[in-house]
Amino acid sequence: MVKLKQKTQKSITINNSNHAKYYFYNMTDVLVIGSGIAGLSFALKTAAQFPDKKILILTKANEDESNTKYAQGGIAVVTDFEKDNFEKHISDTLIAGDGLCNQDIVDIVIREGRLRVDELISWGTNFDKEAEGDYKLGREGGHSEHRVLHYKDITGWEIERALLAKVHATPNIEISQHHFVIDLLTQHHLGRIITRVTSDIQCYGAYVLNLKTHQIEKLESKIVVLATGGFGQVYRATTNPSIATGDGIAMVYRAKGRVANLEFVQFHPTALYEPGVSPNFLITEAVRGDGAILRTKDGSDLMANYDKRGSLAPRDIVARAIDNEMKKSGDDHMYLDCRHMDRDNFIHHFPNIYEKCKSIGIDVFKDMIPVVPAAHYACGGINVDEYGRTSIKNLYACGECSNTGLHGANRLASNSLLEAVVFSHRIFLDVRDRLDSIQFPEQKFPEWNADGTSDPKEMVIITQSIKELKDIMSSYVGIVRNNGRLKRAQERLYLLFKETEELYETTTISPQLLELRNMITIGYLITRSAMLRKESRGLHYTTDYPEHASVAEQTML
Repeated sequence: MVKLKQKTQKSITINNSNHAKYYFYNMTDVLVIGSGIAGLSFALKTAAQFPDKKILILTKANEDESNTKYAQGGIAVVTDFEKDNFEKHISDTLIAGDGLCNQDIVDIVIREGRLRVDELISWGTNFDKEAEGDYKLGREGGHSEHRVLHYKDITGWEIERALLAKVHATPNIEISQHHFVIDLLTQHHLGRIITRVTSDIQCYGAYVLNLKTHQIEKLESKIVVLATGGFGQVYRATTNPSIATGDGIAMVYRAKGRVANLEFVQFHPTALYEPGVSPNFLITEAVRGDGAILRTKDGSDLMANYDKRGSLAPRDIVARAIDNEMKKSGDDHMYLDCRHMDRDNFIHHFPNIYEKCKSIGIDVFKDMIPVVPAAHYACGGINVDEYGRTSIKNLYACGECSNTGLHGANRLASNSLLEAVVFSHRIFLDVRDRLDSIQFPEQKFPEWNADGTSDPKEMVIITQSIKELKDIMSSYVGIVRNNGRLKRAQERLYLLFKETEELYETTTISPQLLELRNMITIGYLITRSAMLRKESRGLHYTTDYPEHASVAEQTML
């Protein structure tokens, strides 16, 4: 078993040959790590409630770079109560989750979701409307009704735009771009031995690498909210942007917090096949909701022999079907057929997809679109309760980095944005009642110590390790698994882990090294979780245990 350790924190100086020796000492009332829908919506509510408090948002890239920005399909919420209702949406979610959803959480998210979406609209988010003024509703895989609000095929971009505009107009919110959070501050940094069963672990802030100055800052905070997104970058083929390296989940695990269900990695069935291009361009499920059909190379209906719901079956079923057809035929991809669809409607609803295909020589009304499954969404993550509280005190998590119980073993399409706004609100409610009673710690946490480290001689060591990691995860811990593949993955990950920890202890901190370290942690957690689950359920399919176990249980690490 791989043992992931924390770097020992000592006191005093940092040695960076390229910069002067100095520190930033910062304190904030509320620290939000991540600038997607979850982090931004929480920050807005907290800032309004506490106009005298400082809300600091950290992001390791540009402020608008998040998984939210790349969400095409939309946000699932019941709005047409003549044709739809909460019970149908709840049922669809439970069916997709394959017996592992927390039903209480499903009820909360579905029933509270409408109010949260109304807030997004009040903050300036636009969704497509019919000529008479009603919202246009899409339908995606696993949904029994049309209930997906969308803005063309760039829904996430539109939500991100509106939220950032609102944040910029809020004086007590500060966004610090290009700040990479290294680790969470806990009692560990005061010399206390803590383990995963320690009951009173508390978060006091974080150590942060300023990517502009290359200095490591100590940042103390009363409350920390992780909204760091997913980890699709551990796989070769992914729809996730380059920032999606599982940083928040890895930090919590190193801090001895609890994570759960990380074996459930959702592969989107229809990413655009472009050899050598990463990330993969997403062909939203809404295209199939409007009538597109998955086909094999010879034009046969790919899903006809797999599921009566055809191309609109849940994502795990469709992804496995495509993977199986690719293995049977030896082809690198399958096809999505849009040739029969209405031209004007397609271009209006999916302008981004139309232009992307056109840019690489594909006329969607004459040519089938080559597609391949790609890592898309993490259904597991940092384990939280109904108010987003982690196992570490004063530390919350929401959005894709969290495991709320909503998705179970497989996420229903377009439920992710809904989950993010509901849980960011519930975290706000808990913080609202607690913030004034929390004091900054009396203990003096040590500054970051980099004694004995030096600049790496060759960055190729890091870049090659990242490539090896992606190859391991894609070959052995992908859509279909077995014990032999998982064992091989674990052995190879351990070698990478040892090499990377040596680099971490001896070389100057860099964003590339931090991402590698976090991705190896994520790779281990996915693999370990998959080895512990002796059944096939939802997104986890193993040829050694093809059936459900008699009892549906969480995989807790």
